[in-house]
Amino acid sequence: MSPSLLAYDEPPAVQVLRERGSSPFVLTCDHAGNRAPRCLGDLGVPPDEWQRHIAWDIGAAGVTRLLAERLDAFAILQTYSRLVIDCNRPPDVPSSIVELSEHTVIPGNRALTAADRALRVNEIFRPYHNRLRTELDRRQNIPTALVTIHSFTPVFKGIARPWHMGLLYNRDTRLAKALSDILSREPGLVVGDNEPYSVSDATDYTIPVHGEQRGLPHIEIEIRQDLIADEAGQRAWAERTAAALSASWRAIAP
Repeated sequence: MSPSLLAYDEPPAVQVLRERGSSPFVLTCDHAGNRAPRCLGDLGVPPDEWQRHIAWDIGAAGVTRLLAERLDAFAILQTYSRLVIDCNRPPDVPSSIVELSEHTVIPGNRALTAADRALRVNEIFRPYHNRLRTELDRRQNIPTALVTIHSFTPVFKGIARPWHMGLLYNRDTRLAKALSDILSREPGLVVGDNEPYSVSDATDYTIPVHGEQRGLPHIEIEIRQDLIADEAGQRAWAERTAAALSASWRAIAP
């Protein structure tokens, strides 16, 4: 019998919302959950670390669910922790399964065999991206934009981050420019242009593979975690983001 990572009674790696949503937007949340498969235990990581950004994107899942509801948009969420495998990294790069995240050592990720890595790729990474691929294939003749929702820490390695939101992209600026124009009208809102991160073929997966390779308008939206740590913040930012996305689509739609 082949080894398995996920037991029969554990949640699948993929959660889909609004499977037949009418919106042009397809939403993804690569770091929605902070679960670990039971057979991996806690990877040697203390319990409080599993609540931090190293394990998941705090608040991002809530914003994605509310956005899907408000826009009537298809949404796909990945339910296992990025400490098990990062579903926004190519599976052959070191940051796919990290041994050190910020200052935290991940003992359970050390000295993995090729078979260990393959289990995580085959049972978490591939089901998530295959389901997204299936949806985008289905929409081949339907105008579509890809939006991936993330969150970032207010302070990283002792340095404060001033942005409320970041718009991340690589070569295709269509949706980023339209969103930036609209969000710039909000007084006091600080929006990062490829800040606090940027999209790269070498280190990112969802946008390069599912957005750029298909020629779809796309954006990676990063929201500062302290702004979406509770339901009220998630609702406020989902409303703001939904309104901005809708106006942006009207500006760029074919």
